[in-house]
Amino acid sequence: MKTLDFGQTAITLAALLLAANSAPQTAAPAPAPTPAASVPADPALWVVKDKDTTIYLFGTVHALKPNLSWFDSAVRKAFDASGQLVLEIPLPTPEQAKKVIGPLAMDPTGPTLTQKLPEKSRAAYAAALTRLGVPAAALDRFEPWFAAVTMGQISLQKAGYSTADGAEMALDAAAKAAGKPVTGLETLEQQLGFFHDLPQADQIAFLLENVKDLDKFDTTINAMVDKWKAGDAEGLSKLMNEDLTGQENLYKVLLVDRNARWADWIDTRLKTPGTVFIAVGAGHLAGKDSVQAQLAKHRIVATRIRY
Repeated sequence: MKTLDFGQTAITLAALLLAANSAPQTAAPAPAPTPAASVPADPALWVVKDKDTTIYLFGTVHALKPNLSWFDSAVRKAFDASGQLVLEIPLPTPEQAKKVIGPLAMDPTGPTLTQKLPEKSRAAYAAALTRLGVPAAALDRFEPWFAAVTMGQISLQKAGYSTADGAEMALDAAAKAAGKPVTGLETLEQQLGFFHDLPQADQIAFLLENVKDLDKFDTTINAMVDKWKAGDAEGLSKLMNEDLTGQENLYKVLLVDRNARWADWIDTRLKTPGTVFIAVGAGHLAGKDSVQAQLAKHRIVATRIRY
């Protein structure tokens, strides 16, 4: 399901946006970092260095099951040595998300989402919503991209995964507890805008691909997390990004262009002394268009930390 491929937006923001458009509620406090538990995990970690700057690159999974002991060993050592945490975006509250959701995720006039879909695809879309327990008309005034990420978020919940147990939540809570500044490579408006600005045809293709893949969601997410736990970055990349090249604009906008901008950011940050811990979706840190591949264009080498 392609909603797993595009980082914090597709998982964390889906949960926040859903919360923002439900009944008013008090935002839950950020959870404390998950302590070492019974399920070992050693996800991939890289480092970029010059004479006075160290930048760690950590690939995350944005929603996880509880009791994974990933935040220890080399990952914890690198985090503790860092003076700054950089995420894809600073984690917003539902209230913050609600301020930007209207113009970017909703389509209050014109054809409904169902009417925008090819007639031959409407039955499969309706069946997918029924399977997820979503009323048929619940998403009709949202853009296709938001329907897609919503389906992904609900599927994750049904499979036992939670953003509350995801890597960003634990890292964000640990940084705040330690008094480390938390910044983002992008803003909330930018991330939502990447989806909103996609042509309708690309958004619809994105949604229908998720509908098609719904039956294999559990198998796919479990396989991805297994690769992540084992530190198999290339194997994870193949699972996450293997069919994206069939949707060239989606692949370019949501993966390649962002990786290139992040590499530019790292190049600039190397000019300022200090130690930084960058955590972005693991799919961005493997494959031919990865952040590391983009860094190579700057003649910057990212070295894998083996542990």
